[in-house]
Amino acid sequence: MIVLEGVVQRYAWGSTTAIPELLGTVANGGPQAELWLGAHPSAPARADGVRLDEIVASDPLATLGRRALDRFGPRLPFLLKILAADQPLSLQAHPSAARAAAGFAEESAAGIPLDAPERRYRDGAHKPELLCALTPFHALCGFRPVAATLALLDQLGLAELSAFAPLVTGNLRGTVGGLLSLPEGERAEVAARIAQAVATTDGPEATWARRIAATHPGDPGIGVALLLNLVDLEPGQAIFLPAGNLHAYLEGVGIEIMASSDNVLRGGLTPKHIDVDELLSVLSFDPGPPPVVLPHLDGTVRRYDTPAAEFALALVDLGPEAATIPGDRPRVVLCLEGEARLTTEGEEIDLRRGAAAWVPAADGELILTGVGRAAVATTP
Repeated sequence: MIVLEGVVQRYAWGSTTAIPELLGTVANGGPQAELWLGAHPSAPARADGVRLDEIVASDPLATLGRRALDRFGPRLPFLLKILAADQPLSLQAHPSAARAAAGFAEESAAGIPLDAPERRYRDGAHKPELLCALTPFHALCGFRPVAATLALLDQLGLAELSAFAPLVTGNLRGTVGGLLSLPEGERAEVAARIAQAVATTDGPEATWARRIAATHPGDPGIGVALLLNLVDLEPGQAIFLPAGNLHAYLEGVGIEIMASSDNVLRGGLTPKHIDVDELLSVLSFDPGPPPVVLPHLDGTVRRYDTPAAEFALALVDLGPEAATIPGDRPRVVLCLEGEARLTTEGEEIDLRRGAAAWVPAADGELILTGVGRAAVATTP
């Protein structure tokens, strides 16, 4: 085991206080959006100054265990993050594994640098993800059933807006593509019409649409936002986002775990690179309820089950009763509250709030005690 130092990502939508409060550092007034605790090569965590991806590569069998090594190769298959949003994020989705591999190969063959703003695929992996709320958390996630959206648009006085006309026949793809691909001369006009409609309307969807319109004036992505499920998570609740799920996190602090990838396809509500055609090619247009995940309680451990092969998340209520995390798999432990004591055979590490540790597969069974709460990221 070894103490792990994460990487803070300072995206513009981030909170100025949440991550400094967790880490016990002084806020500098600038946004701190994400804390990365993984081995993705674009921002690997470090242990004693050594990159975690290099630690894994130095002895893949000992660090990952036989099962993870055979399935995913000599790399850590998951990435743990703290996400702290003060403003709505972009409309985005993640590709399937097949499309990620193909897209990465295409752009690499074309000679597009990995750090180029127009690069769509920064690695060859897919990015299913789970977000578990640490504070009340709000998000747009997946398409609402069409009948319910038509009722909402009627309530807002937008049912006759031509941009929403394809919805009458259930054509979500045509509606999304039409809104995001409006000619330059029509974009601001349509966005202004929608902003005007939600300006004096009650209800949570209209409230969030007003905030989005204020943050991204003139962006018709506000219309797409009205097509999505509004999800309000209480602490401890989670959502699972498979490939093709169109979403936008709105506000709150959560712990995120995902396949180790940085592939994000954006369609609007952002100054970053947008590729509407590529986004449309990966989206799932099947409407339905939001994919909320409730934990399975196992003693003092809350486990979040998902279909993802790369990751598993558990939240541990620390106390005198020991919680056991199996060995033969890689683990990252983050102390969220209080103090955590990590014990393996012949070794102990104490973590205060905000501190993290890397526990390789070869260390065997991991015992957690202490006072407070910890998050454990591992493989299923």
